[in-house]
Amino acid sequence: MKKILFFSVLVIFSLVCLRPCGAEQQTAAPAEENAWDFGKVQETQVVTHNFVLKNHGQKVLNIKEVTTSCGCTVSTVKKKQLAPGEETTIEVKFKAKGYNGPTKQFVYVHTDDPDKPVIRFAIRANVKK
Repeated sequence: MKKILFFSVLVIFSLVCLRPCGAEQQTAAPAEENAWDFGKVQETQVVTHNFVLKNHGQKVLNIKEVTTSCGCTVSTVKKKQLAPGEETTIEVKFKAKGYNGPTKQFVYVHTDDPDKPVIRFAIRANVKK
């Protein structure tokens, strides 16, 4: 048992000490595709962001429906049928009322693309009262 405890402590110590002196730890989350961070938002605010959705395929892309992960987030799509290479705007509104601190919500765009039937967009905010 002492050998296991000693080995565990040795491994943890080695991992901590192998980090170069003065190396900065990454504090920001890696960038997420299809994501927007509103930053600091007051609880009384309603903030808006427009995502761009492009049809990268060779056939017409039909948007069947747009849903959200929460009633605090509302989304509308400008155009529901996209020719190859065509773009549309997905407008997302986040109502911060009732939130405090970091929050993340999602918008789901349901399409007729068999390879990617749902496209997810994410929004973040740090809500302050």
